[in-house]
Amino acid sequence: MSSDHDIRIVPVDPTSRRQVKRFIKFHYRIYKGDENWVAPLIIDYLERLNPRKNPYFNHSKVQPFLAVKDDVVVGRLTAHENTQHVAFHDEPVGFFGFFESIDDQEVADALFAAAARWLGERGLERVRGPASFSVNGDPVGLLVDGFDSPPVLGMAYNPRYYQRLVENAGFEKVQDLFAYYFPVNGEVPDTVRRIAERALRDPKLVIRKPDMKRYRDEIDGLRFIYNEALKMNWGAVPMTDEEFDHFSKELKLAVDPKLTFIAEYEGEPVGLSMVFVDMNKALQPAHGRLFPFGLLKILAKKRSIEWARLPVLGVLEKHRMKGIDAVFYYKSMIEGVKRGYRHGELSWILESNRMMMKILRHLGPEIYKTYRMYERPID
Repeated sequence: MSSDHDIRIVPVDPTSRRQVKRFIKFHYRIYKGDENWVAPLIIDYLERLNPRKNPYFNHSKVQPFLAVKDDVVVGRLTAHENTQHVAFHDEPVGFFGFFESIDDQEVADALFAAAARWLGERGLERVRGPASFSVNGDPVGLLVDGFDSPPVLGMAYNPRYYQRLVENAGFEKVQDLFAYYFPVNGEVPDTVRRIAERALRDPKLVIRKPDMKRYRDEIDGLRFIYNEALKMNWGAVPMTDEEFDHFSKELKLAVDPKLTFIAEYEGEPVGLSMVFVDMNKALQPAHGRLFPFGLLKILAKKRSIEWARLPVLGVLEKHRMKGIDAVFYYKSMIEGVKRGYRHGELSWILESNRMMMKILRHLGPEIYKTYRMYERPID
């Protein structure tokens, strides 16, 4: 335990349900009265932070911290030694995540200093974030533009002043991540339509939906496509088998199987497009609790959701000039209208992904939210 003036930084024992609940529930103080915030399910956070239930802990270490002032929690943070990232990218970088703080620079500074010390003790040289826990399905980046609407499922949300706290703590931008909005109206640019129709005339190409009755049998193919198609993205780390199995259980609840497409070429899986129902629209009225009435509120709201998110659209590198991505977009738009969606988000797209951003300029969606990853050296 360390001190900074009258601020105490208290390590949280991840195996203590009481301490972890205290860590989780602090966010209610930060977002009280914020109509755009969507409270994550407490039961979901308890599982994500539980070393016995989250396979991320099988290869990496996490240390949560609380900032306490006058016996009142005023901030929180986790430090991550993501050994998979260190090995895959060959860089001694650690991460911070789950950052929440009152608008007090000393509190933020004390939290970041604690995380840096913890990571430095493990031989890491830089700290990057926010990433809670990794880029694979977890919220990534600090929202710096687009505060006028709630986040969609799997995307981050935070107060405006967090940017000031992070930058005043010595962090500098390392990468921006963009969320694109597009109306789901069935209108597809003629160029995209022509490319998609030409691609579909290739007899070697098959576009199919996953067989949910054989969901377990589909997992191996989905894992291969996901890891191979996205592994060259900045910051991406291939999932372990255990992580993908865990991820797939969550996907089964969020994914719309009618809007998920697998591309096969000559019988081999080469591409994947996946759409999530924006369950945040259903989760918001529950305020993070399933019981006693949260579950009923979620189920009632789910029936009227008009938002969807396209978080995964990947094609193996040697098949990227065959128009498969155009087919995915075309089918998602047409089927999305039939499914009753009216609004879509494509997220997130790295600012360094120049090719994808060039493609999107032809498709028509507009950037409406920007998330930022920061980094600073560990002294």
